[in-house]
Amino acid sequence: MPFPLPEVVWDYELIDGAQEKEAVIVAVKADVLDEINSAVNDSGMGTAEVDVAPMALYNAFRSVYGNPAESVLLIDIGAKTSNLLYIEGKRFFTRSVPVGGGAITAAIAKEYGLTFMDAEHQKISNGLVALGGGHTEQLDESVAALAMVIRNALTRLPAEIARTTSYYRSNHGGSAPARVLLAGGGANLPYTLEFFQEKLSLPVEYFNPVKNLTIGKGVDAAVVQREGHLMGELVGLGLRGAGKSSINIDLVPVVVEQSRAADKKKPFLIGAAAILLGGVGAWAAGQHLAASKGAEKELSTTEAMEKLAPLKGEVETLLKEEGDIRKIATGYTSAEENRSYWMDLLSEVRGAFASDLVWLTDFEPIANYDPLATGVGANGKVDRKFKSGASLIKQDFFNVTFGTSALNEVKQDVAAKGARGNRGKS
Repeated sequence: MPFPLPEVVWDYELIDGAQEKEAVIVAVKADVLDEINSAVNDSGMGTAEVDVAPMALYNAFRSVYGNPAESVLLIDIGAKTSNLLYIEGKRFFTRSVPVGGGAITAAIAKEYGLTFMDAEHQKISNGLVALGGGHTEQLDESVAALAMVIRNALTRLPAEIARTTSYYRSNHGGSAPARVLLAGGGANLPYTLEFFQEKLSLPVEYFNPVKNLTIGKGVDAAVVQREGHLMGELVGLGLRGAGKSSINIDLVPVVVEQSRAADKKKPFLIGAAAILLGGVGAWAAGQHLAASKGAEKELSTTEAMEKLAPLKGEVETLLKEEGDIRKIATGYTSAEENRSYWMDLLSEVRGAFASDLVWLTDFEPIANYDPLATGVGANGKVDRKFKSGASLIKQDFFNVTFGTSALNEVKQDVAAKGARGNRGKS
């Protein structure tokens, strides 16, 4: 197995009828199994048993077809994969290949430029498998083209079957299959059975796991017979529940296994407690139930935290992006406020000079000017006419020699600039 044993849940069962001791070993990652179990629990149900599809199909086959002397190939065509079961006497060999109904849908989507859902609709509504010998000449041109796309996509499966049969015969001493059974939803397309007869040159029929079942009242027997090849896994699981299965693979999660063990011990514990002290027994049972619920709650909380943990980094990144955007927005709003300040100031000055009673008495360019500043005059009192700022033009600018600047060297008043804020910016 490609994973360390502590990370998987696994089970095995010996196979009868082999020349040497053989066993079927099945394993699944424990965390994947826990996720499935959590989904079952969230739906309000509990996990009773966990099986794998090939084993369930094998049990359903045994219940109907027994132990055939000839080698039989059961092909279960699913959505993403197809399960191949070679059954010979009491022996069997299984392999999953990555070819299924989804591959056909993907081929249709690629050929016609459709979405996967639209391609699936076309496959179900108008799809069929083209056969050799001019089978599509009598069909509508568009239907014939679609049938050829489906045939080309499905041709990969017979090639995988031939490769698997060769491996089964050379490495496991098995025989080539003498007949073929089709199962699964991928076998629903018209002419699928005839396609495999053509490609494998073997007799092919649909798998019928419901042959020996009694149909309940209110159930349409015709529908069950028509869609029986879709129910192989369900029949196999039902046989497990009834104790009539040939192979029993148990892949329940650890938490379910612990609950089973606790359930087995409950009658003895309760009986002993009832003999000694009924009250103590009732209290112990209550504590056990509370602990079980607490463990389930803790498991659920831990899983929720693990699911939310990857989102923490995304949230922090979004908060940082929000801060950066806020800085940029603040810069834009500040610039707009500064622009409005100077526009309002100019409007006010323009309005003041609209009157004939207002005129200029002095015009002098200065730096570091603060219109709100007050100073102390020569008499030591506050002089509201105090003029802040420094002149940019020398007083004797008219005596400046040629080539010399008439501007004063004025240094920026950092403190005054900070008090005024950004109003001088545009």
